[in-house]
Amino acid sequence: LKCNSRSIPPLEGAGSCTRALPRPGGGGETPARRGQHQSSEAMGVAKWLAAVVGLVAATGEQFQSELATHQHTRMRSSMSVRLHRAKRRSGMSHRARSRHAAKSAHASEYYGRVAIGSPPQTFLVVFDTGSGNLLIPSKQCDDEACQSHQRYDSALSVTARQIAFANAPDTVVGPDGTRDVVTITFGTGEVSGVFVKDNICVGDICTNADFVAATDESDEPFSLVPFDGIMGLALPQMSEGKSFNIFNCMVRDGVLKQNLFSVFFGAEENEESEITFGEIKKDRMASALTYADVDVEGYWQVKMDDIAIANQRQSMCGDSCKVAVDTGTSLLAGPSTIISALITKLNVKSDCSNFNTLPQLGFILGEHILNLEASDYVDKGDDGCALGLMTLDIPPPKGPLFIFGDPFLRKFYTVYDAKGPNGKPRVGFALAKHTKPKAAAGGFLQQPAMIVSAASSGKVH
Repeated sequence: LKCNSRSIPPLEGAGSCTRALPRPGGGGETPARRGQHQSSEAMGVAKWLAAVVGLVAATGEQFQSELATHQHTRMRSSMSVRLHRAKRRSGMSHRARSRHAAKSAHASEYYGRVAIGSPPQTFLVVFDTGSGNLLIPSKQCDDEACQSHQRYDSALSVTARQIAFANAPDTVVGPDGTRDVVTITFGTGEVSGVFVKDNICVGDICTNADFVAATDESDEPFSLVPFDGIMGLALPQMSEGKSFNIFNCMVRDGVLKQNLFSVFFGAEENEESEITFGEIKKDRMASALTYADVDVEGYWQVKMDDIAIANQRQSMCGDSCKVAVDTGTSLLAGPSTIISALITKLNVKSDCSNFNTLPQLGFILGEHILNLEASDYVDKGDDGCALGLMTLDIPPPKGPLFIFGDPFLRKFYTVYDAKGPNGKPRVGFALAKHTKPKAAAGGFLQQPAMIVSAASSGKVH
């Protein structure tokens, strides 16, 4: 699917399209007209707020210049945001693609708090490396999915600007109300919205960026989820534009101590999870970091040389496989041909009779093998055991593609670096340091002596 001459990546669903709304004047109330009515009704409030803070009617260029000057004087900093973890109910995930994914014993949502506007309005969002835009319900959305969550009200923010077009991210909506509407389709639902520019803060780290203020949300899955929106943290190629990519805007504004962010997912529900902007947390690591350059920019996508079983290469990838590291999904997924071969080779018994003797399943990146235990890759429940890898066939040129979601991310601490030594984005992997270093059956860590050791095919993690 292509819209506005941009290739729409497949992992987020069917992709996104924009359309310019006609000038109001016909029957019915278009989103453009609803926006006009909202602005009119809020005019008194906006004038009052402007008087209180002594604002002048500055041009967009002046506003950006003032913001840049303000940010230039700020210290570069880092910030960790605690992530809440909630078990997904059936049909709850914004990324669910199959019945198997919804039933996964590993299925969880990780989400944290951000603030938008002046004064700040707070929202709970999934920090999602598999999508590229910030999506937040707006006050103009009357759907049940929006009303059951916090909604952004641009009329209450003195720094909000209504943006007309994605390809002109500083152009405000004109008097005729003409503007783009974007529709983003996920695995089980869709969101439509308009573009707004405002201050966006993660803790004390703030930037000025564009985002999608939802005017329509499908009931499923969004009325079921415990979070309000999604903060896409993929690379800018996945966003509506560079100014829509929140991480890119933080890098642009020079507000980060280091131009990276890192993710730690707790292995158990009572273990803390966090995302950290601007810093690598060494106390979250049980091994040294190993890096892989992003192969194709868009997803945080790296090359995988092969798959290993019990540290032995299986020659499944040919020249190489592609892997997207995705904090927004509970999936471990891959091409159907390879997953089918793994089902045969691993031979997970449905009655769990061989669960305790199943081998490590490893992914070879350069000189390193990133190993998962059976407790990481097998869904073990009251109804038995099943391989927790689902098939996902993404056609070329984006695919074939593996997806490393929550089960992998609970085992490995990950770093997303905007620019490595060679100028390319890169992903870092280290064995996560959990509160229980010796995991019992069903845990996520190897014995400490096995964290890093030598193997004929590479270093084992």
